[in-house]
Amino acid sequence: MNKKQKNILIKGSIPVILIALYFAVPQVRETINQWTMVFKKLSVDDVRDYIRSFGVLAPVTSFFLMVFQSVAAPLPAFLITFANAAIFGWVWGALLSWSSAMAGAVLCFYIAKIYGRGTVEKLTSKFALESVDLFFEKYGSQAILIARLLPFMSFDIVSYAAGLTSMSFWSFFWATGLGQLPATIIYSYIGGMLTGGARMVVAGLLTLFALTAVIFLVKKMWSEKEKKGKIA
Repeated sequence: MNKKQKNILIKGSIPVILIALYFAVPQVRETINQWTMVFKKLSVDDVRDYIRSFGVLAPVTSFFLMVFQSVAAPLPAFLITFANAAIFGWVWGALLSWSSAMAGAVLCFYIAKIYGRGTVEKLTSKFALESVDLFFEKYGSQAILIARLLPFMSFDIVSYAAGLTSMSFWSFFWATGLGQLPATIIYSYIGGMLTGGARMVVAGLLTLFALTAVIFLVKKMWSEKEKKGKIA
């Protein structure tokens, strides 16, 4: 067996192993289902209580929960960012949120690099990926920095899209890390100060702002693409 055949075998084996673990190991299936249900509730308090229930393993749980939401885009990352700030304080919460989000972003980047566009479209959606393609077409590598200014939203599709480009890993890594650090600190600080209903109100406003910004950018890029088509 040559090197190329080995790579193909390894590449194909990983998804099979993960699927087998999900169906064959009850604990794995239970955990994944729990994580999905926690996110579906869209409640910071529920996420906080779930993470806190693991005691000394709470930071580890939070870390893997953030990585999970990255791969299963577009689940909202701000739920974990706020919950981390409430549990660990805004400084340690910000550090945990930033490092786990970085791990998730790197994983998304390499999934796209290794498995290609077809797999990414199944994990996200064709429409979402095409919208981000327009974003990259206009802003290039700066698209990473712009997207990371809104860390309370799930911009993991951007990480997937970056993996489909010729962008190097280190260019992606530094742009992601620097772009998301300031906003992660700010929103962790806000999340640490707020409680209960106030936190949910702010989370709702941030989500609304993010959606408005994304819709505006997509519409703008789409209009410019149509103009270019008419000129051509």
